[in-house]
Amino acid sequence: MGSLNKATILGHLGSDPDVRTTSTGALVVTLSVATSENWTDKQTGEKRQRTEWHRVVIFNQGLAKIARDYLRKGAQVYLEGQLQTRNWTTDDGTDRYTTEVTLQAYRGVLTMLGAAANKDDVDDANEDEPTDKTPTDTTTGAYVNGSAAGTDLDDEIPF
Repeated sequence: MGSLNKATILGHLGSDPDVRTTSTGALVVTLSVATSENWTDKQTGEKRQRTEWHRVVIFNQGLAKIARDYLRKGAQVYLEGQLQTRNWTTDDGTDRYTTEVTLQAYRGVLTMLGAAANKDDVDDANEDEPTDKTPTDTTTGAYVNGSAAGTDLDDEIPF
């Protein structure tokens, strides 16, 4: 039997995306995504909340461009990727580890949920471009805004 490494996250961005460019010109976008669990304490009746923070790294170039151009702090996102652990040694010899959700070059899903936090900010950033554009990624077939990118629903069915 095979194995499966899949992580699904539905949460809000804690900060604007961190965008870096590799020496080869490829984009790498890092997101900090919060997921929260709410409950009522049975003994005190107090409402409680626990928040987990997830580090998400996007290597998929189409999705990285969308994250760079459209995501901002507070945005709600749905992400599918895989868990990957990296380790390194600090200057003082301490071993460090981090586990991240990664959206690799030919895999991963990014769906933006909800509207832009501030429409004026989006309009100002895109003055020379149409304001009602929907981001899609036609190179990877990844899902963006709940629809399969590159899918033409007006195609005739061949049977």
